[in-house]
Amino acid sequence: MDVFYNPAGIGDVLIIPIKQGDRYKTNFETYGDVAKIIDDEGTLLGYNIFQASTHVNIEPGKTTLTEELLSELKQTFEKNGLSDALDIDLSPKFVVGYVVEKQPHENADKLSVCKVDVGNEMLQIVCGAPNIDANQKVVVAKVGAIMPSGLEIKPTQLRGVDSNGMICSQKELGIPNAPKEKGIYVLADNYQPGQAFTV
Repeated sequence: MDVFYNPAGIGDVLIIPIKQGDRYKTNFETYGDVAKIIDDEGTLLGYNIFQASTHVNIEPGKTTLTEELLSELKQTFEKNGLSDALDIDLSPKFVVGYVVEKQPHENADKLSVCKVDVGNEMLQIVCGAPNIDANQKVVVAKVGAIMPSGLEIKPTQLRGVDSNGMICSQKELGIPNAPKEKGIYVLADNYQPGQAFTV
């Protein structure tokens, strides 16, 4: 999970996105320097920490949340009177996957149903890329990942078949100078299933 700190662009504010939501249906609860962001149904969307530089040690830009930073955030919550537990899964959401099997989708000619080994589990992912094939190493956005576009990856069904994750293209990953043609990003053999992938 990533947090964002852009003091030059928006000031001394640390942005902690938890879940994607409708920005027109958001509400805020304020606890000192911490703003808790929820939607109309009370679902937690994230937090903003104001005067962030006085609370946490963080460099400008996108930062992957670590145990150390999470501990600082918990202390910040406590100091500001917010009792939220901040139980966050720190396992990587973008990982290397190995396509063990590719089968045609029973209800769609241009979709494939893939079994993908991501190290500690096997995921079924429906993929529409024309270049997907068995025995490839690929980048998988697991459920809970937030894409550079802001899209949150959720369990879904595509034409009646369960899909748990997304096999990504370079463009979807926000890689500079990504190829124009459609297709997933096929990795070199030296990557290992389950390994965290960072751009």
